[in-house]
Amino acid sequence: MPQQLFVFIQLEFPWALGPADGRYLVRRYADAEPERVVVLGTLAAGRSGSTQPRRVSRRTPSVAPEPEPTTVATTRVTAIDPISLSAESQARAWLAELDRDREVDAAVAVVNRVIYSQRIATADPYIHEVSPEQALVIRAGWGEGEQVADGRWSHARALPWSGRARGSRGARRGLRRDRSSALRPQERLAALLGARGAALLCEELTLRARQDLDQGRVALAALELDRAFALAPAELRGEKREDLTIRVAELEQLHEGVREQAQAALPQDGDAPDEEVVTHALERLEAALRARTAAGL
Repeated sequence: MPQQLFVFIQLEFPWALGPADGRYLVRRYADAEPERVVVLGTLAAGRSGSTQPRRVSRRTPSVAPEPEPTTVATTRVTAIDPISLSAESQARAWLAELDRDREVDAAVAVVNRVIYSQRIATADPYIHEVSPEQALVIRAGWGEGEQVADGRWSHARALPWSGRARGSRGARRGLRRDRSSALRPQERLAALLGARGAALLCEELTLRARQDLDQGRVALAALELDRAFALAPAELRGEKREDLTIRVAELEQLHEGVREQAQAALPQDGDAPDEEVVTHALERLEAALRARTAAGL
């Protein structure tokens, strides 16, 4: 019988992702062939490559004045293409021609579907999705069935990640930031914590819409964006900033279209939101919020 090899993308994160260790079949719709097999395995704290469970002591020892950093468990998650290859030459060709960004984005999207489903299944709002930038290491490779099903491989190589800004549906926006703009989030964090600035309600809704749109949940993004657009003009107008006047007017003009997309997202409507309309409106709201913080608010 010819050897069957399976290609994969693998990532490791320094925390428990939420779902229990095991193998998960991910399908696009019921009765379809599996799109990916996702394997989750927890590595013991502080011991790379070990899968032995960590023992928890029942004693309460004293703590040193200068304690060492606490070790954490690492989750290894492997997204496997369920279609096997019959020759190592095919696997080598796949790895040699690998479109790193596209394949990693696709793998992370599938992993996030597992995490999102776990959040819904457990009603736990604190389970959160991941991005490639958060991974300790990213690998691509191949192996035999039982190998990859255990998170191991016959051959793999690390994929360096540039950490570029994310755009819609995992696309990359390649924004270069100079030192002054890189400091801006830190400056605003200090202002928020020191009560010298305020977070707007529409900002959190915008972030949630961005995450859902990036993960392909267009209906959720449309609903969240509608609420963000309902709040943003009044909140931005309350800043009494003349430089935001044109942007507020633009948001008001776009709101009707956003409202229509939110209506299309409702089950009884029987339609579906237009992703391009949602994406454009979200980008314009994000631009307005960036303009607001350009002065360091």
